Amino acid sequence: MNVLVILGHPRNESFGGALADAYREGCVQAGVDVRSLAVADLEFDPDVHAGCPSDQPLEDDLLAAQRDIEWADHLVFVYPNWWGTMPARLKGFFDRVFEPGFAFAEYDEGEGAGHVELLDDKTAELIVTMDMPPWVYRWIYRQPGTNALKRATLGYAGIETTRVTEIGPIEDSSLEERNEWLADVEELGRSLATGPKSRATRAKQKLTAWMGALRLQFYPMAWLAYTIGALAAADLSAVFSSAAYWLGLGFLFFLEAATVFTNEYFDYETDRENTFAGPFTGGSQVLVDGQLSFEELRRAIGATLVLSALFGVGTLFAAAGSPIALSSAMVVLAALALGYTAPPLKLSYRTLGEATVAWTHSIGVLVIGFLAVGGSWHVPEPWLLGVPFLLSVLPSITLAGVPDYAADRAVGKQTIAVRFGLAGAGAFAMGTALLAALVGLVWYGRSVASHAYGPVISLSLGHALVLCWLIHRRLDATAGSQRIDGLMLASLSYIGWFAVVPVITLV
Repeated sequence: MNVLVILGHPRNESFGGALADAYREGCVQAGVDVRSLAVADLEFDPDVHAGCPSDQPLEDDLLAAQRDIEWADHLVFVYPNWWGTMPARLKGFFDRVFEPGFAFAEYDEGEGAGHVELLDDKTAELIVTMDMPPWVYRWIYRQPGTNALKRATLGYAGIETTRVTEIGPIEDSSLEERNEWLADVEELGRSLATGPKSRATRAKQKLTAWMGALRLQFYPMAWLAYTIGALAAADLSAVFSSAAYWLGLGFLFFLEAATVFTNEYFDYETDRENTFAGPFTGGSQVLVDGQLSFEELRRAIGATLVLSALFGVGTLFAAAGSPIALSSAMVVLAALALGYTAPPLKLSYRTLGEATVAWTHSIGVLVIGFLAVGGSWHVPEPWLLGVPFLLSVLPSITLAGVPDYAADRAVGKQTIAVRFGLAGAGAFAMGTALLAALVGLVWYGRSVASHAYGPVISLSLGHALVLCWLIHRRLDATAGSQRIDGLMLASLSYIGWFAVVPVITLV
């Protein structure tokens, strides 16, 4: 590992300079390659006079600094906290060195707002001295300088800050305290023998990556549909005391997990092309960002499929209804869910993906919930309950193709947005939103399906009209790929009328 220690104090003969030397000594003991750079020794103009930093030629010392940063795997910044942030000379160093084309690159015109992080293969740590107790800086002043450097400077270039060490108060410290700080910082350098991240940090990041890959924000939709089906077949006490109900939830959870992992695996090329990925579209990006490996994801797919099968078998043994009907419904659900992106079905590549998601997250799981607690498959009630639910899901899954449009088109995925254009996708989303509300109103008016829809369902029509207005404003023949997080929230919340209202009514 290559380590670059950057001293940001304008005076080398300072306690910060001693800390930088101590860290370097620890690096030597750890057996890593280490270089030092003192900003005070560099000859450069700290001010940007040109319209863009890259239009101002770099001095020789700054060019050498860029080469050192490119060489390094881990950057260590040692500097004092002055007026809540870094010294002016270190700020000028960042202003000049972290220029476009070196630290980041902006998207070309027409691709949307954003930037590419050009230093995302590096890590960093900060060692900051101050004349106040670190807890005051952290909890009262809220670390303004540290946060700015971590997030707005290093983070913008893609550099991950793995550790921040704040030392102080310096001014009134004793010799014994300073020697202890020097020993602590030397130990920080020695710790690089096992890498720039601690074991706890690595474990936390891996856990965060898996939580991101699970995409838990999509699970409640299927769980609510499943619960509606169960409540339509039995009363509240019978449902929640039923082992089959809880085992069925386990089956659905692990099947959903296997599905999102499978999507992540087989949609890698699409996700890599996607510059508009968000919380609801574009995948979790854990493969694209290198947070998880293909092998890890393959194992996770296998493990979640096994767990889903075990819970499925348990549900069959505990179920009060027909095991043949229930097992058939489970097999169909699993085939459609996994076939969304996985070969040979690859339904999302055949303009069947949106219908698949709508079915598997509405009628598919609703019928399983109905059968698990003793319902019969030929009773029309669960199927009727699932119709408005299915229609309400279609707008959000269709609109999810808007941010993904260019990436899906590039890899040949035939979503509704790709096949019919973004204006066509918008029209389809508006139509299905209105149809869901109208069907819900008809079900209420005719007391269909155990009176699952009360008068409050009439409010869904207002939500549908607002959603249509938002879509009309945002998507037209000239629209291109774009982030539509607000529109996605409006469409996803619309499902609540057909998920939450029936649950409350049936309870």
